Amino acid sequence: MLAVGERLQAPEELTGGSLEIACPLSRITLSYKDVQLIFLTRHFRETGPEIGFQLRHLRTLDLSINEVAGSIPSELGNCTQLEYLDLSTNLLTGEILDTLNLKRLSYLSLFSNSLSGKIPDSLFKGQLLETVFLNQNKFTGSIPANIGNMTSVIFLGLSENQLSGIVPDSIGNCTKLEELYLFNNQLTGTLPETLSNIKGLSYMDANTNDIRGRIPLSASSCGQLQVFILSFNKFEGKIPAWLDVGNCSSLRRLILQNNKLNGSLPDFAENSSLLYMDLSENSWSGHMPPSLANCVNVTEINLSSNKIEGPIPPEIGKLVNLHVLDLSSNRLYGQLPSQISQCSKLDILNLAFNSFNGTIPSSLGNLVLFVSMILQGNQFSGGIPDFWSQFEKLLELQLGANNLGGKIPSSLGRLSSLEIALNLSSNRLTGQIPPELMNLNKLQSLDISINNLTGELASIGDLSSLLHVNVSYNHFTGPLPKKWLKLLVSYPNLFMGNPGLCCQEGDFSCLNSSILQPCVQSSSGRGLSVIVIVLISLGSFFFCMLLFLALGYMLFRRRTDPKEELPLHEGSSFLLKRVMEATENLNEKYILGSGAHGSVYKASLSPDKVYAVKKLVFSTQRGSSVSMVREIQTVGKIKHRNLVKLVEFWLRSDCGLILYEYMENGSLHDILHEVRPPPVLEWNVRYKIALELLMGLSIFMMTATQLLFTVISKPTSPQTSAIMGTIGYMSPETAFTTRRSKESDVYSYGVVLLELITRKKALDPIFPDNINIVSWVLSTLNGSDDVGIIVDPDIRHEIIGNAELEMKQTLKLALQCTAREASLRPSMRSVVSQLMDLRSSVRKYGKDYK
Repeated sequence: MLAVGERLQAPEELTGGSLEIACPLSRITLSYKDVQLIFLTRHFRETGPEIGFQLRHLRTLDLSINEVAGSIPSELGNCTQLEYLDLSTNLLTGEILDTLNLKRLSYLSLFSNSLSGKIPDSLFKGQLLETVFLNQNKFTGSIPANIGNMTSVIFLGLSENQLSGIVPDSIGNCTKLEELYLFNNQLTGTLPETLSNIKGLSYMDANTNDIRGRIPLSASSCGQLQVFILSFNKFEGKIPAWLDVGNCSSLRRLILQNNKLNGSLPDFAENSSLLYMDLSENSWSGHMPPSLANCVNVTEINLSSNKIEGPIPPEIGKLVNLHVLDLSSNRLYGQLPSQISQCSKLDILNLAFNSFNGTIPSSLGNLVLFVSMILQGNQFSGGIPDFWSQFEKLLELQLGANNLGGKIPSSLGRLSSLEIALNLSSNRLTGQIPPELMNLNKLQSLDISINNLTGELASIGDLSSLLHVNVSYNHFTGPLPKKWLKLLVSYPNLFMGNPGLCCQEGDFSCLNSSILQPCVQSSSGRGLSVIVIVLISLGSFFFCMLLFLALGYMLFRRRTDPKEELPLHEGSSFLLKRVMEATENLNEKYILGSGAHGSVYKASLSPDKVYAVKKLVFSTQRGSSVSMVREIQTVGKIKHRNLVKLVEFWLRSDCGLILYEYMENGSLHDILHEVRPPPVLEWNVRYKIALELLMGLSIFMMTATQLLFTVISKPTSPQTSAIMGTIGYMSPETAFTTRRSKESDVYSYGVVLLELITRKKALDPIFPDNINIVSWVLSTLNGSDDVGIIVDPDIRHEIIGNAELEMKQTLKLALQCTAREASLRPSMRSVVSQLMDLRSSVRKYGKDYK
């Protein structure tokens, strides 16, 4: 019995006919055995129907889009003539009973409920089933192996469940299948080759699973294919031949994002059907094919986060219907082709993190429909163009991390729609902030950090819409705008690196800030005069000079104490003779490089005996010492695969020679910064380098009491030998001292970690003024853990899954090692432990690893 409220008293009106309720009734009771069709969609809200299914002639039952709760009753199996069953979009729970046995069903829709358990094999026995929608439930287990029994099925939806295991081979028997939905499950294994048997497949979506292997479809099976989505899986290998030769002319949407596909992009045959293509986050290589222009109706192309290289082909201008072009995080280079301005419908352009150079073409000013322009992380030079007044719809402009110079154009103030972000950071901009920027009254994020900007911030201080602002590492002066004081308290690093920036009198936020000081004014309300400032500066200078000379004299007395006079150390005279002969008495043409303590020469004694000779030159105040002899002897005894072997040394009072095994492939510094073209270093290689380097360093530290951290550094200008280490690798506390510590060596190692992650030098030319890599990373991250902001573009495509977690944890460790306060740095033992355990911990705990 179906109890739905009010009793109908005229059974003769329903005999052999149908019941169609189209109004909200409170209660209806049905008990007519000859009813064939029941439509009760969109009627039950609080209490659902009470159904006693004795309707043996019922053919159609539609209770969709209600709030029917409970489980599917077993009595439904009594409706043996049922052909159409729609219980979708309800609150049904429990399992599907194996005893329903509705053999005449052709349409079954149970989607958008909370049904659970396994899908019973009996459900797929019906050879008459044409439509099956089980998506958006909580089904578990594997797809029944007898799925191939549904030889008449046209639409099959199993998506958004918790199904696991493989896709059965028998699915190839569903030769009439047109639409297949498997996305958002936990399917594994490979897609069966039998999918190629389904010639009429037009829509396939298996995204967000764990399927791997090659894409199995053949050209003959893709004659009708319109939508093909396999994103967020682990497919590998090259793109299928059926797409490579352009045989799939019916294809409208192709989405293969986030897999492990590689090889070159295909040559695209003429295809007027393709509208959307996303091949991002794979390992595609080679050049962008000019034949891409054959896809004349494509509206969106996403090739980001791959290894595509070379210039953008000028044929890109033929894509006149293109709205979105994302080529970010690749290895593209060269100048932007002027033909890109022919894509007159383009509204999103993302070319970030490549190596494009030259000026930003003025022809981009013709693309007046721009909503987002992202050009950051390239090598664009010249000035910022002055065509912004015509972009009435622009929401986001990202020009950071380039080589742009000159002033900020005032026309940027005419971007009245700019809302998401304006990023001009990490360039070479000069001058003051134009007051026209005050017109950007919708702007939420402004980043002008790491430039050479001057003047005061008052011109933009009243932008009330700003939620984020970064002005660090410029030359701003004057008071910080009052509206930014909350940011100063929460994120002080947003304002660091501006010595002339201060807080207004009465702004108590300054009291707890080490970044800014209160603005100093005289009693007359005016600043100090130029004469007073000059006199104070000169007085401070002469005081520092006197202090420096006094310290130098004391150091000289200590160094020339007779107790420190030591005998000389002579190594093998025969080997010394051969070294001098091989280098023609240390002729300049054999120099490999010069450092703070002398030059390094290459000595080839024979084809299998090649050495690097380090020449040490001591000042008259500081000669060789017993401690130096002992240290070199100690280092010579260390045997480790990660340390260059010290073969011999000769030491006199004024100079010395140290003989090392020659590194044929160069140093880590060479591989990261000097070799051209730069070799590709995947994240896995960098992690291993970091670990191997750390192991060698830890062995070194256990045996040597003072370390000169020159594992990676190759300074080219001599420095005073009284300063230990190399600028850029020295910790803050050892910048002007002759003493090193274990904490300072941890700091130096942290700098190397940052170099491995960013492929930037410790003192990179792109950094403004005199900031080092530690300050640059901290300022760029700005409190974020988004490693993609600072990571080397060559490995940005690897920022996913476990590799992303490893990068983040390695970056976190590097920042701990480079903490400004020595007491906050981990011990070398702790660093070794953390880095060694990192990979296994990430694989074990995944995203839960902290």
